Amino acid sequence: MRTYPHNSPHAAARIVALTLIADRDLSPPEFESLERLAVHQQLGLCPQALHEVLDSLCVDLQASRQLRWEHDCPVDECTLQTLMDELTDPALRRRVLGLCIQLPEADHRVAPGESLVLAAAAEQWGLHAPPLTWSSS
Repeated sequence: MRTYPHNSPHAAARIVALTLIADRDLSPPEFESLERLAVHQQLGLCPQALHEVLDSLCVDLQASRQLRWEHDCPVDECTLQTLMDELTDPALRRRVLGLCIQLPEADHRVAPGESLVLAAAAEQWGLHAPPLTWSSS
């Protein structure tokens, strides 16, 4: 899995991307929310760069031994922790967690994989995540 500089827009975007694909489906409402919320702009990226981070994450996961699609989250705990460790700035962590909460709720459900990524971020970063609408479908 590629690495990004700590607190870089790309490292932040990868956490957002991981949340979006954690349920194995980037739904149209989630994709529309990416645009509506101007996630790229909030993270300091151009739209193309955000899509490149998403594509790169998918490529890395497909080529990685950490890929675990048979579980709720597509990466193992160690990899998830490593990705979360790339963000150390408290304000950036809060911004990313806020985006990660809004995007999965766009399709009116938060799947177990998405919830797992959100909970890991909130716990590792020492932040409180608001209650989420959880769905198993």
